[in-house]
Amino acid sequence: MNYSDNYNPSLSDTKIFNDIVKEKESIGYYNLVNQDTTPFKKYAKTVKQKDVVVIGIGGSTLGTYAIYKFLKHSKKLKKKLHFLETTDPIDIEAKLEGINLEDTLFIIISKSGTTVETISIFKYINSLVKIDKSNTVVVTEFDSKLNAYAQIHQMRRFEIPKDVGGRFSVFSAVGLLPLAIVGINIDDILAGARKMHDSFFSKGTSYSTLLKKARFFVEYKNKFNINVLFSYSSRLEGFNKWYIQLWGESLGKIDVNNSHQGLTPIGIVGPIDQHSFLQLVIQGKRDKTLTVVKVKDFEKPLKIAPITLEGLEELDYLNDLEFSKLINMQADATIEAINNEKDIPCDVITIDSVCESAISGLMYEYELLTSLCAKFMYIDAYNQPGVESGKIILKNKFKK
Repeated sequence: MNYSDNYNPSLSDTKIFNDIVKEKESIGYYNLVNQDTTPFKKYAKTVKQKDVVVIGIGGSTLGTYAIYKFLKHSKKLKKKLHFLETTDPIDIEAKLEGINLEDTLFIIISKSGTTVETISIFKYINSLVKIDKSNTVVVTEFDSKLNAYAQIHQMRRFEIPKDVGGRFSVFSAVGLLPLAIVGINIDDILAGARKMHDSFFSKGTSYSTLLKKARFFVEYKNKFNINVLFSYSSRLEGFNKWYIQLWGESLGKIDVNNSHQGLTPIGIVGPIDQHSFLQLVIQGKRDKTLTVVKVKDFEKPLKIAPITLEGLEELDYLNDLEFSKLINMQADATIEAINNEKDIPCDVITIDSVCESAISGLMYEYELLTSLCAKFMYIDAYNQPGVESGKIILKNKFKK
């Protein structure tokens, strides 16, 4: 896409970059790419249960789910990962059906250790099966009440560092522990994230790409306030959900001038949403940017059957076409249709294959992009006072 403007930005790329480098000293997610994964892998080898249930919400589950959803059909995993992350009673019962709770490992994840949704579900599980050190592991801050509970009951504990926020915690024990337990290569996960980290901080390809994108989003935020992530793979549905929390909770803030800021994230999946949202994009209001995410190699040679259907002979050109090629052709057609409009900002991210490093690299890229946007917007990406206010109201309701 091509845009021209006469802006003379007050924030240079160099200053923003230097601010991010300085921020690395106090914001822990940047440095998770270099951690030692041995404790997670060592514990994973001791787990005998076939079902692993993660109990958490938001940043405690969304990143892990995104990676697991992306990889689970391409890996021969001997264990199955489940997520209990809502207080919806129908959802809780439905997810527990078919799980042998007597042969399940429960991973309780809460950074604060007092998350209402997480503890409520944990209490319910306690009423169904005996919870002890043989079937439960806790992931939390080491000074939390949940950690104290785990110590009393001699449960294995893994730490969420204080300087790592929940929605940025996927590459900590929050994500690496459950993923290692089910058999996903967490060293490859970190390798993909580290490659993106190194590219940015060494001022490689991602440096200019991410700075340009972040600057555009912020400079044009009043015109293009909605950022649509159009992922052309159902396996990226979890990534879309993770992105929505990351973007919304990090960038919906009040800035240093007491002005309300924010960019609105929307995640859709192609080609399903071609038949709904694309109409809005092409002929609707020009208030949206689009990022199309493609998968180059699905590693699935599934083909359309070479048969002729009576009355539908004109569609025989589909015969023997691989579905992976079809979905990428659909993505390319969407991109071309958008670019033909000449006034819809659009960029394309193509990940090489369905593997650990591909999804982790993409996720780390979006973490960096979020931090950069926050710098340009003069806001704190790592707090969430709007969310906390709702939690306070809920607790006051219980007190009454």
